[in-house]
Amino acid sequence: MRLYESVFIARQDISATQAEAMADEFAGIIESAGGSIKKREYWGLRSLAYRIKKNRKGHYIMFNMETDQDALKEYERVMGLNEDVLRFLNVKIEEVEEGPSIIMQNKNERPSRGGRDGHRDGPRHSDAGDDADASGADADDANESSED
Repeated sequence: MRLYESVFIARQDISATQAEAMADEFAGIIESAGGSIKKREYWGLRSLAYRIKKNRKGHYIMFNMETDQDALKEYERVMGLNEDVLRFLNVKIEEVEEGPSIIMQNKNERPSRGGRDGHRDGPRHSDAGDDADASGADADDANESSED
């Protein structure tokens, strides 16, 4: 049996629970053929890079699984027949990475949104504050040199 990573995108019209139920159905195909799901992640409703079948968003779900080639073909056949699946991609991998995927790590590290005025905390502020910090650092350097 080989290891695979599979990501599929479900239509935006279905709910998150329906997307999870669909993922359960797909996982059942793999498990009934003797394979196993090593890791499963729901990445949420995300914007698509371009419209697919009149959808601008989609529910992204990722599996890391161990299965044989016949089960993978059946899995892909069922996904292709399902009208709620917009796209899917299956890739052979060498090993399953421990911990959350890059997508989930980025999702957890997202900065909080700013107030109502539209400003966010972070590096997008004007450079005026940076100049003030630099002049303060120069003043500190001048004080240190005068003490020596």
